[in-house]
Amino acid sequence: MRALFDSHVGKKETLKTNASVQSISESQLSNDEPPSEATQQAKVPFAKKKSLLATLIARPLSRRRIFVISGISFFALALVVLAAVLPAVFVKAHKHNNPEDAYTLVSSAQEDPSYHDLSNKPIFAVHNFPDPGLLHHNGTWYAYGTNPRKHDPKSIHVPVAISKDFINWTLKEGYDAMPTLGDWEVAVNHWAPDVIERDDGKFVLYYSGQAENGHGHHCIGAAVSTSTDPLGPFVPLNTPLACPPVYGGAIDPSPFRDVDGKLYVVYKGDGNSVGSGGYCGNSVIPRRPVPIILQELGKDGITKVGEPEIILNINDSDGPLIEAPNIIRRHDGTYFLFFSSHCFTSLGYDVKYAHARSVKGPYTRAERPLLQTSDFGFESPGGATLSLDGTRIVFHANCGEYRCMYAGGVDIQSISKTAVLAAL
Repeated sequence: MRALFDSHVGKKETLKTNASVQSISESQLSNDEPPSEATQQAKVPFAKKKSLLATLIARPLSRRRIFVISGISFFALALVVLAAVLPAVFVKAHKHNNPEDAYTLVSSAQEDPSYHDLSNKPIFAVHNFPDPGLLHHNGTWYAYGTNPRKHDPKSIHVPVAISKDFINWTLKEGYDAMPTLGDWEVAVNHWAPDVIERDDGKFVLYYSGQAENGHGHHCIGAAVSTSTDPLGPFVPLNTPLACPPVYGGAIDPSPFRDVDGKLYVVYKGDGNSVGSGGYCGNSVIPRRPVPIILQELGKDGITKVGEPEIILNINDSDGPLIEAPNIIRRHDGTYFLFFSSHCFTSLGYDVKYAHARSVKGPYTRAERPLLQTSDFGFESPGGATLSLDGTRIVFHANCGEYRCMYAGGVDIQSISKTAVLAAL
């Protein structure tokens, strides 16, 4: 996109006098003799000009003149505003977009009419709180987010926000749900925490941590609460729960308990971190696989049962990656897998979903994302987590220079297997 403005308008007025008219010297002006005929003729144009200017100044402004002057002033002001704003829009568009991460938004003609009902718009919840995980316990909602200062080793690792009604959220300022670290990780770059309750009343927190000897790659960590309080504190294991080297590690874990009581954690194999380059490290063809992986766990939530299984992989519509998986099960036995595609810095970042009759798939993708850029004015929405019954959602979207958490309702249709946003 490129815009050029050329608003330069110039007028030149040349005042010409008769060549036969002589200039008037200072000595002539100081002479007591009456001015010559040539002198009088030389004064005439200037006198007329002065008279015309005085007339214009003295003339009262008519309604028509006021309208014309106002219109010209408004047009000039509009040009100034456009000249100031459009470069910023241009920079913003290129900051969050890249031709290597090509994406297609669903047109308004194809979308559900609920996206035009402002009562369904999710509400602002917490400032600077990306990748929120969600837990409901004893009438209180808990959201766990990515450390907003993830590159600062002195910053907290897992921030927490709470709400009684899912509408009014309070960030627990300065509180760290996981104040200590495992032996395998460094003090920075903790991402996307999520929590589940065990049968014994304690809680397990899953998160993405940067491996100490992993050349910047991440692994899935797990931490167990010291009590039956969802706020923790959580004590991490000294070894990662999952770190597949073939995919360059793993990120974005999310726990799930099935109706038979089995526990799982679903996460992203971080294939784009070892891609061939380009946008988000994986836009250069051939792209590396970036799978969503399911791992069964024991009742303690930290012991692996069996081998991990791939339940979804990227396709051409996803750009360089898919990530942020989250699984729920509906009352009719249908499993829904929610996930994001494209790079989080792209306007193509979204919340997609797929459905299956088994937690292990195969999953059928929906035609339209649950959330995409331009829905209700959001930019780059993603990193979503739904409530266990699939009726509520938290996610982040761009808010200026930050990514803020938003909370909303979801309506999942049992027959069509489609999901749309709904009023809280």
